[in-house]
Amino acid sequence: MSSTATEKSVLESVPKQLLIGGEWRDASGGATFEVEDPATGLALCSVADATPEDALAALDAAVAAQAGWAATPPNERSEILHRAFLALGEQADELALLMTLEMGKAIAESRGELAYAAEFFRWFSGEALRLDGYYKTSGNGASRVLVMRQPVGPCFFITPWNFPNAMGTRKIGPAIAAGCTMVVKPAQQTPLSMLALARVLEECGLPPGVLNVITATRSGDVSAPVIGDPRLRKLSFTGSTGIGKKLIAQAADQVLKVSMELGGNAPFLVFADADLDAAVEGAMLAKMRNMGEACTSANRFHVHESVAREFAAKLAARMGALSLGRGTEDGVDVGPIIDATQRDKVAELVDDAVARGATCLTGGTKREGAGYFFEPTVLVDVPAGARVLGEEIFGPVAPVATFSTDEEAIAAANDTEYGLVAYVFTRDLDRAFKVCEALETGMIGLNQGIVSNAGAPFGGVKQSGTGREGGNEGIAEYLETKYIALNLG
Repeated sequence: MSSTATEKSVLESVPKQLLIGGEWRDASGGATFEVEDPATGLALCSVADATPEDALAALDAAVAAQAGWAATPPNERSEILHRAFLALGEQADELALLMTLEMGKAIAESRGELAYAAEFFRWFSGEALRLDGYYKTSGNGASRVLVMRQPVGPCFFITPWNFPNAMGTRKIGPAIAAGCTMVVKPAQQTPLSMLALARVLEECGLPPGVLNVITATRSGDVSAPVIGDPRLRKLSFTGSTGIGKKLIAQAADQVLKVSMELGGNAPFLVFADADLDAAVEGAMLAKMRNMGEACTSANRFHVHESVAREFAAKLAARMGALSLGRGTEDGVDVGPIIDATQRDKVAELVDDAVARGATCLTGGTKREGAGYFFEPTVLVDVPAGARVLGEEIFGPVAPVATFSTDEEAIAAANDTEYGLVAYVFTRDLDRAFKVCEALETGMIGLNQGIVSNAGAPFGGVKQSGTGREGGNEGIAEYLETKYIALNLG
């Protein structure tokens, strides 16, 4: 089968309707919207464009299914998740191609995301069997304390375009394990991966109404009535800090339990004693995962002045050697930026840095023609006032600034309203712990350029969000604690 024929077959296999109460249905009114290939700018297909009425119908379905799903034995919930874990592995080639078509990342990156996404189903299949409470004698000896954990109830998930499968499984996995039903609204740029994931879960035995999916172009219009409905009990969002703040404000009316994984401005610190080759390798992972379109992406590089030139030259050599092109093509390392708006923002940040005195060692320009491509870029001599050091880039750009002392490095790293992740490269154990303790972030990569792990708590501090996803902490976001005071007479 030719490449074009394979792409067509994969696209045709994906549902294009809304999933509500176990039924695939058109949007009320029949509206649709086009899903674009960011490598060509051409439409791939059309999917249903939900209305506020559709969103409330999805919530109705989740509410109707909640009691029965909460009563489902943990073994059954665990088995569904484990079957889904296996299914994602079996269907990885098709799902990875689908993701590359709608999001743009190189096919190898898409396969990597599928493996990561599947791990959340495997992890939470185990967590479903570890929901616990406790029983103890009260201090006065006359009564007993009984504590239990119960599902929080119907949830609403809003997922982003940059990791369309993994950001879904990271929310759906613990909700299933805890016994919660849900409505999911994927990003309009990448709805196909979520629709395909919903189909996989259907095939693995997830009951109707537990997972409902609404695709829409008018996110605020369809989200507002769901968030404002008193039957909803949990809101989880991954996306920008600006949108997250608005959602938190909306959630306040119903005092919803919220999880917010928001923006980042990750510092990458390289100290004088670091293994520079290891630091460059870590930098490539931390910067170029997903073309830099990741909240965990290394956003700014603070390098000790004694090794900054060597580090930047090595990094530029690696970045400059990357192949740019459509993610489905053999040998392509870097795909397109998601859309023209985001690509132009990346170009604007680079132009601002250069205008302020920064030097471009490699890349620095957007590619003309079809698709939304930007060259992998390394900037040196970046001045403190450059926007590229203060704003989330979300593109393949590595700005390098220097520091003289550990205190200066820590101050520069913490000089942001964000606090999601930081990266530290040093061979001095004392320095490593002092710096890690001083950094104001929820996660740190110490001598490694990747922190994402289904078995570890993912999340940030300050304006990077609240709550944790993954790890032992991840399922707690979907549980309420109930205390019973037991009088033994």
